[in-house]
Amino acid sequence: MTSIQKKILTLTTVVLVIMSAIWIALTYYNHKTHKQYNDILQRYLSMNEVTKASQQLVTDLNNYTIDPSTESLGKLDASKEKVQQAKYAVYHLRNTENDFTLTNYIHLIDSLVETTNRSIMFQSENETEAAVQEFSEATRITGYISEMTLTLIDMELNTSERFYRGIIEQSGEVIKLGIWILLLIICFLLLITYWFSLTITRPIFQLTKAANELSKGNFDQQVKVETNDEIAFLARTFDRMRININNLISEIKQKAALERELQESKLLLQESQFRSLQSQINPHFLFNTLNTLSKKAYLEGSEETSDLLVSVAGILRYNLKRQDRAVTLQDEIQVLKQYMDIQKARFTDRLQLHMEIDDSCLDLKIPALTLQPLIENAVIHAVEPKEEGGNIWFRVEQVGDLVMIEIEDDGMGMAQEKIKQILKDESHPPTEGHSTGIGFSNVVKRLRLFYGYEDVMDIEGTFGKGTKIIIKIHS
Repeated sequence: MTSIQKKILTLTTVVLVIMSAIWIALTYYNHKTHKQYNDILQRYLSMNEVTKASQQLVTDLNNYTIDPSTESLGKLDASKEKVQQAKYAVYHLRNTENDFTLTNYIHLIDSLVETTNRSIMFQSENETEAAVQEFSEATRITGYISEMTLTLIDMELNTSERFYRGIIEQSGEVIKLGIWILLLIICFLLLITYWFSLTITRPIFQLTKAANELSKGNFDQQVKVETNDEIAFLARTFDRMRININNLISEIKQKAALERELQESKLLLQESQFRSLQSQINPHFLFNTLNTLSKKAYLEGSEETSDLLVSVAGILRYNLKRQDRAVTLQDEIQVLKQYMDIQKARFTDRLQLHMEIDDSCLDLKIPALTLQPLIENAVIHAVEPKEEGGNIWFRVEQVGDLVMIEIEDDGMGMAQEKIKQILKDESHPPTEGHSTGIGFSNVVKRLRLFYGYEDVMDIEGTFGKGTKIIIKIHS
């Protein structure tokens, strides 16, 4: 049985107990009043029975006097017995007010019986005159009994009149008392009902208020119901739901903030990397390029010098463009060729570039300034230190669902420790006079950010045997 059912059952029990108590009290009072009425009526009937029995006795005595037969004698004896029973019935009617009168009344009944017995005796002895005298005496006693019966009834009426008045007054008081009790019971039941309704409606109101707060997005207000029933259990469940939703919202907000911060960090990182790349124009390279251009302008005609100037202008223009967008592989290769034209003018036959390009891959999207820093790294570390120069191989091919971009040289190679540093994205200072260090690392970072996976580049190299850089792009 639930707590609310227990409350309803308790309220019903209280109402039933009160109604039962009222019914029992009214029934007892009604029974007591009826009993008093019955007692009074029985007193009247008992006195009236004496009169009737005495008159019947005189009638039977007269019949016996006229016809002294056995049958008439039997009836006379039965009448005497009724008179005796009537006499015994009035014994309990004695009280302080009728004590003397009732005593005389009983003596008259006894005298009537004695007179009747004497008349029977004289009749049996054939003393007719004496029998007639006794009959007359019995008739006279019967008259006295009738008169005294009326006297006793009158006395009873006087006594009963006070009782009636008391009953009427008591009934009025009972009615007043009943009205007050009814009003008190109504007030009591109203208070009990109001309290009982509050035990149910107040928690429901609190739940409704909490639901309204939740609908407005306020998840900080605690849902608290101080009862011990099903509504309190519902409130505790509702409060746990509020806490879970609040925690979920906080977690979502934290994740959104972290994602926003991460996105901003990525954008800032890309922007810083782009700006870093834009600012990483090697002063040594610019110096050598300008020196080469000046010598060429001095020793040769203006046609080749013009081509070199076009290449330099193209590279500078490409570097100074906004680099927060993707370019095609064809654009990167074009810049790479311009860069190598300048380097060939510098190194002449010491630098050999071999290119194998799959034209179907030229539309591939790639971050700007990806290939030039890698080729520059190969020129600086593989060709420039060697007196006889070196070779650089540049390949682009489709292998399954991957586009493989390879930059290979026959220089001094790269130590495994250095390869791990680059691939693990560990910071290391650039070599003086070159842009290789930070440039190479930035390329790796930007490729990983651009394509969204780590395994975007492999470096194969043994110290003293050359280096191969492999870029793996999902097509």
